[in-house]
Amino acid sequence: MSGTEEKVGRRRDEEEQDWEAAKAFFNNMKSKKPRPPKPSTAITIAVSSRTLFNMVEERKIYEDEGLEKYVAYNQQLEDQPLKHGAAFPFVKALMTVNSRLRELYPDSEELFDIVLMTNNHAQVGVRLINSINHYDLLIERFCMTGGKSPVGYLKAYMTNLYLSKDPEKVKEAIEQGIAAATLFTPGKKTELSESQLRVAFDGDAVLFSDESEIIVKQQGLDQFFEHEKANVNKPLAQGPLKCFLEALGKLQRKFYSKNERMNCPIRTFLVTARSAASSGARVLKTLRSWGLEIDEALFLAGAPKGPLLEKIKPHIFFDDQIFHIEGATETGTIAAHVPYGIGQKYHKGKLIEQPEKQK
Repeated sequence: MSGTEEKVGRRRDEEEQDWEAAKAFFNNMKSKKPRPPKPSTAITIAVSSRTLFNMVEERKIYEDEGLEKYVAYNQQLEDQPLKHGAAFPFVKALMTVNSRLRELYPDSEELFDIVLMTNNHAQVGVRLINSINHYDLLIERFCMTGGKSPVGYLKAYMTNLYLSKDPEKVKEAIEQGIAAATLFTPGKKTELSESQLRVAFDGDAVLFSDESEIIVKQQGLDQFFEHEKANVNKPLAQGPLKCFLEALGKLQRKFYSKNERMNCPIRTFLVTARSAASSGARVLKTLRSWGLEIDEALFLAGAPKGPLLEKIKPHIFFDDQIFHIEGATETGTIAAHVPYGIGQKYHKGKLIEQPEKQK
């Protein structure tokens, strides 16, 4: 065994010892609060403080009066819980899935692990902790970076999905190969399922790459249909959220293996503007080639997504195009924008960013 291999093995042994010590600490707590899962096997969801809680008023103080006033305001109100943010129902649904998994697999470490990832000052952390405890949220891991971007810590926290209100941080995360989206607050409140996590995905530039969308934008629908027909048996390349669907599927199979398919607390939806007859087969064959299932596939052939999402009532809907996000939030859907692919240069089919001229 080489010196490098010995060091790696020693580090793994130390990490395992640290984890066993952490397990013992939580198991000995009088409250019997469920302990967080082992990071290396967990599905880690990192949420910012402004997605988890409604901090519009606090943000305004920060922007209008500066950091010191912002910190002082939160210290003054640190015993007053913050109100729910757009990600709150999603986090509660993740906790519901964890509860069901613990019932079926008491010793399993394959669970959701929710991490608060924020650039807030540590002094604001007291109010955040108090709010989390007030709502009995199972969030034990925090990252508070005191004004610096937390994105550089996402890989160290083994993040599978990052949700933020800051589009620049989300773009930075996607560039680092991390599934990420900018969360939008819906225009009206919708009653969501308390027993099932419901996640809806767009297809192109979300689950899949934007290769087909490039053809639509640059060559038109006729060429797109011809391209999809010619490549129907060629799987699409993966998009930025494929890994999150994969993680959801992994947990779903744990329920299926216990004969709980019909009572599974996770349900996934594909909501795509593609038409089924002309371009749907390649999408479904791609998912099959990846070994992934989608519970419901809705091909809208260009029709608005909002009315369908209003019926689905997902805890979160991912799409790469802002006008679909806008339509979703108008109907009360919690929507998350994935800033990836050629669609970022268009709005409602019109080019909004001129390409650079060749010299």
